[in-house]
Amino acid sequence: MAVLSGLVVWVVLEAPDDPLSQPLGWLVRLPVEPILFVALMAVLPRRWRRPAGLVAGGLLGLLTLVKLLDVGFTSALRRPFDPLTDWTYLRSARDLLSDSTGPGWAAAALVGAAVLVVALLVVVPLTVGQLARRLDRRLDRGQRGWTRALVVLSTVWVATAVTNVQVAPGVSLASTSSVDLVADHVAQARASVRDRAAFAHAVATDSFATVPGSDLLSGLRGKDVLVVFVESYGEVAIDGQAEFTGVSSTLDRAASQLAADGYQSSSAWLDSPTFGGTSWLAHSTLQSGVWVNSQRRYDELVATDRLTLSAAFRRAGWHTVSDVPSDRQDWPEARSFYHYDQVYDARNVGYAGPRFGYATMPDQYTLKAFADRELTRGERRPVMAEIDLVTSHGPWAPLPRLVDWAAVGDGSGYGHILAQARTRAAVWRDPASVRAAYGQSISYSIDSLVSFVQAAHDDNLVLVLLGDHQPATIVSGPQPSHRVPITLVAHDPAVTQRVGGWDWQEGMRPGPDAPVWPMNEFRDRVLTTFGPLPTTLAGAAR
Repeated sequence: MAVLSGLVVWVVLEAPDDPLSQPLGWLVRLPVEPILFVALMAVLPRRWRRPAGLVAGGLLGLLTLVKLLDVGFTSALRRPFDPLTDWTYLRSARDLLSDSTGPGWAAAALVGAAVLVVALLVVVPLTVGQLARRLDRRLDRGQRGWTRALVVLSTVWVATAVTNVQVAPGVSLASTSSVDLVADHVAQARASVRDRAAFAHAVATDSFATVPGSDLLSGLRGKDVLVVFVESYGEVAIDGQAEFTGVSSTLDRAASQLAADGYQSSSAWLDSPTFGGTSWLAHSTLQSGVWVNSQRRYDELVATDRLTLSAAFRRAGWHTVSDVPSDRQDWPEARSFYHYDQVYDARNVGYAGPRFGYATMPDQYTLKAFADRELTRGERRPVMAEIDLVTSHGPWAPLPRLVDWAAVGDGSGYGHILAQARTRAAVWRDPASVRAAYGQSISYSIDSLVSFVQAAHDDNLVLVLLGDHQPATIVSGPQPSHRVPITLVAHDPAVTQRVGGWDWQEGMRPGPDAPVWPMNEFRDRVLTTFGPLPTTLAGAAR
């Protein structure tokens, strides 16, 4: 057991944060930790050796847990684990597992994770403590084997470190994995502390904060403005991989259909602050105009009165709406921070059909319910809404299909579609099948949205279609970007003329040379393009 647990800890600590994308040379690295441990046992008084072994084992178990979290976060979100703030993701991860795989599998995964944590924090200290006792007995008996081994290993380690012997390109034979792990996270914690002040200053600095409603968004007066996020709609859906060619065809066909109905479309790229999940970071970044790339920043932001796009539209006279069909509980920030007049979620749109994987309802139903409640009323103010389409959320199975709008009803008719759809187990048999299902889900979301625009017959409609983040690495592959597509669709030429200075590309499929903006620039671009500039910005523009 001691040998097995030691090997597991060694492999975990030596592994890079993204082990599948790195050469396997790290498996034969020479770690410095055993050398330091034996040296510590040799110089400590006898009464301190066993307690020191338990303490060292506890630290080693804790470091192994942090390293596993680093690997998991890098795989899912393309960044290491932040011990100061990322514990708040545990609840989100539990809910995501439950929604994607079912309560049974989610409960099993959580039990497995709890067992692993206990094993690392109990078994590893006991194992190292047992090793300390053995060393203690041998050192007391005057056995010199350990001392000779310590001298030889230390010499070899120092020699390979000085000469930078490598077992693979960029991978040194001499390893300081635990020391590096501690140093990296200490530096990360210090940077996080410094970032608080910088982020608070960025949030408080807002040239649009005091602009009166009469001056905001005057270039969009009378328009229904819909900001529609398509879940996991990232650059990978368009960049030419064989599994996703259907998405490019879908976008080209959609642009042609909309053009035939008098709509113009133009597209570009945004850099998202997140990857593979935590969509709310992207939503808040787009709306607030500040870069929200962590849960800590999000929590600090929503506690302020920073002007969001939805709040700006509300101040200017629009009826503002949030439509998040994946939500099944109250979301206080929808009113306290985003200042929506109306909030729709899974509980209040009348859906009586089955779930499709993570999605509580198909995208087509989400759009139909929104139109029935907000766009078909008689006397009404113009609507500004953020709508989240979540059919394209992992696990991308089972998937719905587009039906006639008159047949949508209360959603109960989707039962036979669910029965015919491929199951999650069938789709996840191999990565190629998963990627193909992802592409199909994106095409479904785009088709639903374009069909909705055509059915609405709203010449005052302005649509902003974008992704929130790239999909998980099983789809996006190693070393993906954070880019997501964004498209503006409008019927009124006056709207498209105003955005001419953006230099976006015509159509719904941005090319590799299309403009790339940080997502937090979008708010200010919209407010300056469609309304008078605040005095400070007007002077800079002149």
